[in-house]
Amino acid sequence: MTPESGAGALTTESLLVGAAIALGARDVPGWSDEETAVASELGAHPPAPGVLAALRAAVAEGSDPLGEAFCALRDPERRRPDGATYTPPAIVASMVEWAASEPAPGRVVDPGAGSGRFAVAAGRRFARAALLAVERDPVAAITCRAHLAAAGLAGRSRVVVADYRTADLGADDGRTLFLGNPPYVRHHQIEAGWKEWLTLTAHAHGLEASQLAGLHVHFFLATAARARAGDGGAFITSSEWLDTNYGRLVRELLLGPLGGEAIHVLEPTAAPFDDAAVTAAITCFRVGRRPGSAIRMRRLDAVSGLGALEGGREVPADSLGGAPRWSPLTRRARAVPAGHVQLGEICRVHRGAVTGRNSTWVVRAGEVDLPESVLFASITRAREIFEAGPALSATDHLRRVVDLPHDLDVFEGAERRSITRFLRVARRDGAHDGYIARARRAWWSVGLRPPAPILATYMARRPPAFVRNQAGARHINIAHGLYPRTDLPDEVLTRLVAALRQSVSVDDGRTYAGGLTKFEPREMERLLVPDPFLAGDEAA
Repeated sequence: MTPESGAGALTTESLLVGAAIALGARDVPGWSDEETAVASELGAHPPAPGVLAALRAAVAEGSDPLGEAFCALRDPERRRPDGATYTPPAIVASMVEWAASEPAPGRVVDPGAGSGRFAVAAGRRFARAALLAVERDPVAAITCRAHLAAAGLAGRSRVVVADYRTADLGADDGRTLFLGNPPYVRHHQIEAGWKEWLTLTAHAHGLEASQLAGLHVHFFLATAARARAGDGGAFITSSEWLDTNYGRLVRELLLGPLGGEAIHVLEPTAAPFDDAAVTAAITCFRVGRRPGSAIRMRRLDAVSGLGALEGGREVPADSLGGAPRWSPLTRRARAVPAGHVQLGEICRVHRGAVTGRNSTWVVRAGEVDLPESVLFASITRAREIFEAGPALSATDHLRRVVDLPHDLDVFEGAERRSITRFLRVARRDGAHDGYIARARRAWWSVGLRPPAPILATYMARRPPAFVRNQAGARHINIAHGLYPRTDLPDEVLTRLVAALRQSVSVDDGRTYAGGLTKFEPREMERLLVPDPFLAGDEAA
């Protein structure tokens, strides 16, 4: 946001809304009671004429000063619950250029429009298209109206203040282009009623939906429910739906009614968004596309490489339909450099046990009256690995995991009585009734894995940490354990850990909205490392 754009003078939401109204926000059809209420509540008044002139000039030059001001007034933390991440102009331009390669639309729908960056860019590119922006936040909707009006597009625009999933989009006889950035909101923040909507709407299309799905999945489904043959679109979202179980719904929509045409994945190093570290995916679709058509896929490390979204290799629909995860298909097979191997050739990678209730099964040393034989010093927090350095040599500082055997009859006397007392309290607290406990052979048996010679973190806003587990600590599901496929000498394990600590970066994992990078066990097994045995041979 720069003073030259006029946005620098919009230091309050009152000034922002006042400027938007002065720029012609009320001239765009669809003005709502919510917008009237928020303008009244804020006491909106116009800024100085010079500021308005600078704002108009900035819009004419292709900038979005009102959107910039909105993002400055509401920092990322405040916008995150609504999933409001504004798309940089370069990405908007690439998506619009892709759309221009398709038949001209009669209407453009921008779901979750924010300040209307997609609607304005599409309006300028498609001179005859009607523009429909849907936005739930009334302040953002007012800025969207002003952006459209200042760009000279008010006469063929409409803004609807509503939830896109059930908004009335009206009817259109021509081709509709759906273009935008659906909000990213995790399922924890989605109300139960909307989760039911997701399930019922998916069932109506013969599909299954997980209630763990984020809001962007809801938007894909809402689009599929409205679209007709010949419609098309492009959405930019977090890429996690490519791999997660809940993302299966999007994958099936693209192979079915939505007609997936291309997926372009942007690495987090490309920094596609100013205020969110995320692996982003631009998904292009053409409704009514011939079933069984291949989908173009590619992965880029810079926004500048997007162009008009024309690149990518074709991945057959059969390969996509049979793949539980799509991210690997966006990568070309990596050549293994001389002297390197995949980690999985040396080690199996296993996530730690799920306790199901840490408050019951994870205790401090000396906190419970139980036999020492059922108390296992364990890694229970990722920071314990980060802080260990190259090797974990002691366990005194670690908490204990209570891991009882299936058969409690191996205990007698005082030991059995202490276990009975412990389990009585655990049952009273509901430890026996959770999903994990009910799935176990015996609800009281956590089932820790044997000590892993190497321990690794797998989710953080930094590369994973790898440590030699010289102390024989166990681990729960906040860490991965690396188990060599054959016995490895100490010097080989040391070289392997050193190579992993030096060479693995966040680029090797998948980055979620919010900046967390995650390595699933099979992803970690695909990491390339110098062959530790070769190093030993050369040293000899």
